[in-house]
Amino acid sequence: MNFMIFPPPLLNEEHRLEALYDACLLDTPPEAAFDFITRLAARLCQTKIALISLVDRDRQWFKSSYGLAVEETPRMSSFCAHAIHDRTLFEVCDASQDPRFWDNPLVLGAPNIRFYAGMPLQTKDGHCLGTLCVIDDRPKQLSSRERAHLQSLAKQAEQHIHWRSQYLSKIAAL
Repeated sequence: MNFMIFPPPLLNEEHRLEALYDACLLDTPPEAAFDFITRLAARLCQTKIALISLVDRDRQWFKSSYGLAVEETPRMSSFCAHAIHDRTLFEVCDASQDPRFWDNPLVLGAPNIRFYAGMPLQTKDGHCLGTLCVIDDRPKQLSSRERAHLQSLAKQAEQHIHWRSQYLSKIAAL
């Protein structure tokens, strides 16, 4: 029997999705700037996996993925769908012991998530597009230094998303 706890829909979900689609990030090729951020996040937080995850209507799609060989997962099993409900770091120290996730397919099977920490990626208007997250197959808790690193890298990802959007707007105006 499945007891997974799903996050409630966001009150501003349609506006959030509109901001996500306006960013023109979904289903785009890899970009070195984002890949650098995920590699650095995994290294600084000492985890096997780091992602820039964009939470779409029914899926989460990975703009950048370090240590995980899939491009997307269903939103229903997404830890990031929980993380975008807040503007602060969302951390799960041992998913196998957390009632929201203990029977999640990503906990029970590959990639066998035990640890997750995600920092929401927000637009200038405050819409959460997704997260910069770090994941491991062993329980863990971020140190204060690792938290600061993840928060700083998330700000870098947000800034790159903003610059990218400005650049695409200028190109479209030509």
